Amino acid sequence: MVCVFKAAKAFHAASFLHSEGFGSSSAEYAIETHNVTKKYYLGPNVVPAVNGINLKVRKGEFVSIMGPSGSGKSTLLNLLGALDKPSSGQILIGGVDISRLDENELAKLRNEKVGFVFQAYNLIARSSVLRNMELPALVRGYSKEERLRRAEELLAIVGLNGKMYRKPKTMSGGEQQRVAIARALMNDPEILLADEPTGNVDSKTGEVIMNFLRKLNTQKGTTIVVVTHDPEVAKRTDRIIYIRDGKIFKEEKTGGVSA
Repeated sequence: MVCVFKAAKAFHAASFLHSEGFGSSSAEYAIETHNVTKKYYLGPNVVPAVNGINLKVRKGEFVSIMGPSGSGKSTLLNLLGALDKPSSGQILIGGVDISRLDENELAKLRNEKVGFVFQAYNLIARSSVLRNMELPALVRGYSKEERLRRAEELLAIVGLNGKMYRKPKTMSGGEQQRVAIARALMNDPEILLADEPTGNVDSKTGEVIMNFLRKLNTQKGTTIVVVTHDPEVAKRTDRIIYIRDGKIFKEEKTGGVSA
């Protein structure tokens, strides 16, 4: 009876993901939010980090989110990538309402559809670059040969030829960030979310990173959302969303700057 129940549950999940377009969505928007909030409770105090966000990001759009420290930018990015759950409201990724997904389905969505680039790199310092890059592809089930091929290809694209067996702790901040970007692309995600991708690097390396992201967006059609404090970085995107006190208070279309 238990086996039958598990099989039925697995069939339901697979059917739901297929019907919701999890495999190949035809939805117009890569990301949608409807009145999304995120509250944190600190003793008797309630802190509204995100407060009623309504946002639509079209497939293939390159968007930046700007705002002062503590405005809710990173919290919003985590919500958009299903790394955290909203207190209320609705988030759709590729037309899929992620509130209807269980933890396994959320993990599958993150692994297959969304790539993450963190300001702190989040690399395993004592493991090789290859090992760091392999992790998402291992979860996806790629063969050893395919993982190696993908890693070599992506490292060449980000200008890190011959550094596959280096350890991140021996690399510069700019090199580590490029490894983090390459790792985020291992599973060829439709959406790339980047939290301050140029925040810990010098201006020259920041320019290289933004050129690469713009090329990724224009040539592959990857939907990209970056959080940044840098107006020059924001100007390189198609649209700037300004956040203050957990709310969108202004949007600006820039037209972007080609790489």
